[in-house]
Amino acid sequence: MFETYEIGSLPKPIWIVKALRKEKLSEKDFQEMRNWSRKVALAEEQKEIEKKIRNGEAKRKEIRDFAALFNIRYLESAGLDYIYDGEARRIEMYEYPVKYIEGIEILDWVRSFDNKYYRKGVCVNRPKLKKPYHVDEFLFVMKHAKRKIKIPITGPYTLADWSFNEYYYHPDFFDIKRSRYRAKEEFVFDLAKEIIRPNIIALVNAGAKWLQIDEPAATTHPEEVPLFVEAFNEVVKGIDCKFSVHICYSDYSLLYPHILDMKVDHYAFEYANSGNYEGILSLFKEYGDKREIGLGVIDVHRDFIESPELVKERLLHGYRFLEDYVVYANPDCGLRTRSLEVAYEKLKNLVKGAHMAREEI
Repeated sequence: MFETYEIGSLPKPIWIVKALRKEKLSEKDFQEMRNWSRKVALAEEQKEIEKKIRNGEAKRKEIRDFAALFNIRYLESAGLDYIYDGEARRIEMYEYPVKYIEGIEILDWVRSFDNKYYRKGVCVNRPKLKKPYHVDEFLFVMKHAKRKIKIPITGPYTLADWSFNEYYYHPDFFDIKRSRYRAKEEFVFDLAKEIIRPNIIALVNAGAKWLQIDEPAATTHPEEVPLFVEAFNEVVKGIDCKFSVHICYSDYSLLYPHILDMKVDHYAFEYANSGNYEGILSLFKEYGDKREIGLGVIDVHRDFIESPELVKERLLHGYRFLEDYVVYANPDCGLRTRSLEVAYEKLKNLVKGAHMAREEI
């Protein structure tokens, strides 16, 4: 009970960003790199990559490998039960997969939230997978990880919802709404069958045991929740693997009752930042939904460090409310918008709080 994991993304340190851009690192950058590497037991590897960076000999793959290894050790040293590489090789959750999809062209920057932006794409042809795009990073993690692994992957509904849809959209001027939906439906299912499912099969064949499908757009259009559920089921059907779905910043009541038909083992939902903690939990009891639940007990949008005691109380409240459910402990979402220091303290306290909660049940 109360096993811990991070949702996916971690902060990208300035010393990694500069090195990848071939910008000169300051002595302060190198010192921070050394300090953090010592903290996560990566000092020898850090010395080697620092030498190459200083000499201008570091290749992009070597820098990315070090960034991924750093994140693995960062999560392990924080004490998490399930880890990954903090999405070290990914630009962000939309643009990275789209790079590997023929038929979608990347356009310009659009705002996602606050001062965060992503480059939106347009579908100009039927999507075709260039190659599975998460296998290499997974094999690297599997080679180096000392803990169990959970792999985050962006789902088909969100990829479609965050793209312009030129290829499939043929307006029927007598029923614009219906023609838009048909276009969206075709786009989503082609992404599910031709892009996401082959990726997942490749990961499972490589040894993956737990895959988290990220669908932040799931409730953006409430009338399309059944489409989101059907696409998820198309992706996972017949595949022997544990599947979870991560949905954040949403009105979870919009998912029901449709999500009861979803072939999913585990939910990772946002609670700490929701303002409706008990209301969300009551949905599971109301509908008799017995899937595992990852309680988001860490707010990823604030630098406030939740104490172990607060984490414990949030977990125990959820556990006692839900009674016989299997409950995990996790942040609301990825921690990429926080600093390394803040994210680390939040994760350490998540682990401590989960341990304290475990001792009280």
